[in-house]
Amino acid sequence: MPAYRYEALDAAGKNVNGLVEADNAKAARASLRGRGLVPMDVQPVAAASADGGGVRFTRRVFSATALAVWTRQLAGLVGSGLPLERALTALADEAEDQRQRELVAHLKSEVNAGSPFARALSAAPREFDDVYRAVVSAGEASGALGPVLESLATDLEERQALRAKLVGAMLYPAIISVIAVLIVVFLMTYVVPQVANVFTSSRRSLPFLTVALLALSSFVRQWGWLVALGSVAGVATFLWARRAEAFRERTDALFLRLPLAGRLARGYNAARFGATLAMLAGAGVPILKALQAAAETLGNRAMRADALDALVRVREGAPLAAALASKPRFPGLLAMFARLGEQTGTLPRMLQRAAAQLSAEVQRRAMAAATLLEPLLVVAMGLIVLVIVLAVLLPIIQINTWVR
Repeated sequence: MPAYRYEALDAAGKNVNGLVEADNAKAARASLRGRGLVPMDVQPVAAASADGGGVRFTRRVFSATALAVWTRQLAGLVGSGLPLERALTALADEAEDQRQRELVAHLKSEVNAGSPFARALSAAPREFDDVYRAVVSAGEASGALGPVLESLATDLEERQALRAKLVGAMLYPAIISVIAVLIVVFLMTYVVPQVANVFTSSRRSLPFLTVALLALSSFVRQWGWLVALGSVAGVATFLWARRAEAFRERTDALFLRLPLAGRLARGYNAARFGATLAMLAGAGVPILKALQAAAETLGNRAMRADALDALVRVREGAPLAAALASKPRFPGLLAMFARLGEQTGTLPRMLQRAAAQLSAEVQRRAMAAATLLEPLLVVAMGLIVLVIVLAVLLPIIQINTWVR
């Protein structure tokens, strides 16, 4: 039964907003009148898009963290024996965000109409990706939706935790770098020119360091805006070029060759791929479909191409471990654990262990890099300031010598 958003007046003349389920808008208005309300506006909470599918929302309803929390809540309700329809009703009633309430109400109406939950989720592909829907579909088919949702919520939480740790590890060095650049630009465009005026009246030659600094300061003041504009244009052109799949795959492959960032990207993508594949295989999704969905989660296009090529090899009859081992961009640890899982019949558990180890390694490397970068950035900033100070002090010392 579709859900409708309404605005009505109660007996006291106050505005009342909410959701009501009815077969159509006319029935919704009749239901509101039966409650003693005067309907002012009744609109469906979800409308089909122009291509016939999807829920029309201008921006995402769930953030990554909110989706993990919502999935955990739904898993708890379903796991406790509550029917899916009642669980969705409870989540819709407790939702604080209006758009989230409308989306959950739409899902509930689809389920009440007889649609499988996974099919109802497909109406909002921006909120629930292919992996999410595949896991839910497998849970419904196996009759273990509650445990499967628990596993899905755990995967979402672990993925978000890993991303947060990586961002947190790199945030402080990034802030230090930005502040250092701003300080240097300020010194070169304001402080150095002010000091230079003191030496313009002197006809004596200045130290080389001071001359070089004054020339650099003049260049920054005259052409700095052009350099900044060119940098912005270059970045914009690069991002536009990356819209082409072939160019993006080549640049992603080059990025993986970088000494530190490349290893972090390889480990992060491999951990995400392994965790997703383990979750899907553990939920009972066929291995080919699981590989397809897990490959789509890879942000690095070069590794995604390798994963899809591994899928072709598995479809042709090759073992998963051999297919992954043939792709050097994937860490050997993943293929080794996949081989152990295939030999012992515990592939999901072995893949999960591999993903956990890769995730821990990525976190360790990121923290080590951040720990090393912090003092290096401070030292670099100190050296730059020292050069500027020396360039200013050397002429002063020279003038004092001449006076004596």
